Amino acid sequence: MRGVHTSLVDIRHSVFEAIARFAYSYEDGNLSELERIPYEIIPGEVSRYRESVFLERAIVAERLRLAMGLSYRGAAEQAPVSAGAEDAIEPKIYYEPPLINVIKFACHSCPDNEIRVTDACQSCLAHHCYENCPKKAIDIVHGKPVIDPQVCIKCGKCINACPYGAIVRLERPCAKACGMKAIGSDEYGKADIDYEKCVSCGMCLVNCPFGAIVDKSQMFQTIQAIRSDTPVYAAIAPAISGQLGPDMDQNKIRPAFKALGFTDVLEVAVGADLCAMDEGEDFVNHVPAQLPFMATSCCPAWAVMAKKMFPKFKDCISMTLTPMTLSARLAKKLHPGCKVAFIGPCSAKKLEAQRKEVRSEVDFVLTFEEVLGMLSAKEVDIKSLEEEAPLVDGSASGRGFAVSGGVAEAVADCIRNKYPDREIKIERAEGLDNCIKMMRLAQAGKYDGYLLEGMACPGGCVAGAGTVEPISKTASTVEKNKAQARWQHAYESDYRKLIEALKDPE
Repeated sequence: MRGVHTSLVDIRHSVFEAIARFAYSYEDGNLSELERIPYEIIPGEVSRYRESVFLERAIVAERLRLAMGLSYRGAAEQAPVSAGAEDAIEPKIYYEPPLINVIKFACHSCPDNEIRVTDACQSCLAHHCYENCPKKAIDIVHGKPVIDPQVCIKCGKCINACPYGAIVRLERPCAKACGMKAIGSDEYGKADIDYEKCVSCGMCLVNCPFGAIVDKSQMFQTIQAIRSDTPVYAAIAPAISGQLGPDMDQNKIRPAFKALGFTDVLEVAVGADLCAMDEGEDFVNHVPAQLPFMATSCCPAWAVMAKKMFPKFKDCISMTLTPMTLSARLAKKLHPGCKVAFIGPCSAKKLEAQRKEVRSEVDFVLTFEEVLGMLSAKEVDIKSLEEEAPLVDGSASGRGFAVSGGVAEAVADCIRNKYPDREIKIERAEGLDNCIKMMRLAQAGKYDGYLLEGMACPGGCVAGAGTVEPISKTASTVEKNKAQARWQHAYESDYRKLIEALKDPE
């Protein structure tokens, strides 16, 4: 749950801060400093979170390695934290798949879809649970129900029938959050990810209460680029609103990122404006003449899901470049020779940036949570920073990409402006399970002629795996920033004339 301070949040933040501090002070060849970090994060001889302080440090050590972009090692492969860490220094190798990893020895082996009778049972005479079980999987023993797991089909009728709420369904939180149903159990009962299904949305890692699921990071590589002679620009996603603390208003974003070593910042809402205009043209030109419907492209987890599960309709996913890629191309057009770090809410963007056609545009992807670690490592006091010019290049429509419904509305707005007689029918879904339902209806012809918006995260980008603030609070702040935009509509952007050049950089 974002916005709730927990010990797990502390550990995650400590790991990101430690890797950022190490990266800022790193000198060629000196990786030994990594060995002491687990002892700094988990001091003393008494465990605080797990049954053993040694286990706590081992988990932190693995999180440190993943935060450097290194591959996961199981308990049988343990070695010094720094073993193989020289691989993270190679500028062209940020990480090897998979992006999302389960630290097996941190996993609690949570119950996986079990129906259990709790102590709240009052041994009633009616035995509604027994009477409502369609498979007779319940026996009454000494007045209390006993469920035979071999017969139970987990239909949940007993749960609904109990007047005391004494029967519950226990589900693995990570699996429950996974809209792709990509998480099961290995032979030891530990969480196991089916990477053929996984789209790297990251919902599992933010819903694991034991912090056993972790994505790889490019913090170390980004900071090394910042420390070089190459200009590095931070491309800031619209969902940044409110994510970096109450003192981070529009006038503090630029000086805060400069304090981290970035050359300057760019607003990804500009890329969102260009994306909306181009998707509007795609829709008008192809629906319904060539395609039964068109779906937005900006959420990579949604787009990958749709192409994986509904390959017949893969061409219905817009081919428009995402706001991240368009913004990166714009940065490199304006500042030849620079590097671009996308700063956003999303794990799946890290995967998108590894695609061959995107990698030359986007050099690094960091989440807001990782940036907070960098700010702590550099001891940046946002409140005391001198204000600079705010970000003003993105429209209100572009900034609205951060919330569910914002993308489709921006695209429809562009269509209405240029083609006022064109009817625009919109359907949207948030959360991959709901996106799948929407695509099944589209497959059945229910959405012919529609513009479909899919968002993998419930609530949109403001709910991404790399966010830290409550979703509703961030959505409200996005609305505030939309009201402060220079332009209301994407098609009013000063950058609109560059759209064709950015679509084809050659």
